[in-house]
Amino acid sequence: MPSLLFCGPKMAACGIVISIWGVIMLAMLGIFFSAKSAVLIEDVPFTEEDIRGDQNPPGNIYGLYNQVGINCFIAAGIYVAVGAVSLCQVRLNKRQEYMVT
Repeated sequence: MPSLLFCGPKMAACGIVISIWGVIMLAMLGIFFSAKSAVLIEDVPFTEEDIRGDQNPPGNIYGLYNQVGINCFIAAGIYVAVGAVSLCQVRLNKRQEYMVT
């Protein structure tokens, strides 16, 4: 019977720790981008041509803030999935310790 175990216990535990940190950090960044924090303006991808001929430049910048915030939430969701896989690996490793082959 094939096993779904593909990483060891230390790597699985490391994956859980990194996933927890990634979810916390990216969720906070997503919140701050959605709140249009002025400190994060350097991380919003816009050029001078984007706002030069536009009638409503703040509206476009706010739209870019929201898009970057959504991207942060998507990345946090990916980290949740990686954490779930790592948790499954930890449980499979625990079960492997008790099996006699």
